[in-house]
Amino acid sequence: MKNEEMTKEELLKIERNIGKILRAGVFVSSAVIIVGILMFVLTGHSGYATGEWPVRFDAILSGLVGFKALAWLMTGLFLLILTPVLRVVASIFSFAREGDKLYVAITTLVLVILLVAMIIGHGGA
Repeated sequence: MKNEEMTKEELLKIERNIGKILRAGVFVSSAVIIVGILMFVLTGHSGYATGEWPVRFDAILSGLVGFKALAWLMTGLFLLILTPVLRVVASIFSFAREGDKLYVAITTLVLVILLVAMIIGHGGA
């Protein structure tokens, strides 16, 4: 009975940590998007020529350093997309701590599917 209560307590702690990850991800991505919107409103342009989009990570990174509004917006969107992926990673570690090999395997498969989809989606851009 005592071990069961401890397990429930640990599960609650894990759920809280996952919730913190989701909240932090949404907060950080929202802040970056807001910075990008403010830069766009204040300067009146995206920082790029018409029809030009930074799609590679190095181009986005250089756009961030160069304070280009569109690069900031794209980074915020990337962080927002990355947030649930981080939740999946946190779940893998949580299940591993619990010793639940089946859920570690299933969640790892979900992570692989997400990563493959992101790579395929980026390649199509």
